[in-house]
Amino acid sequence: MKQETQNRAEKILALLLLQGMKGATQAEKSVQLSAAGFTAFEIADLLDTSTAVVHQHLYATRKKKKTKKK
Repeated sequence: MKQETQNRAEKILALLLLQGMKGATQAEKSVQLSAAGFTAFEIADLLDTSTAVVHQHLYATRKKKKTKKK
């Protein structure tokens, strides 16, 4: 029962995040969902894409942040 409640809460969180990001790019959505604690697999499922695409978005974002710090 506790696991089921947690899964529902995660789904609601994802829906709220995505609702608030209408007009955002898939990359921006991937980053925000990752920051909220979702795995690449879960993000890919929510955004109807592959995990490879999600990993690429997250990698590109980390790389951008790294170059900005220099």
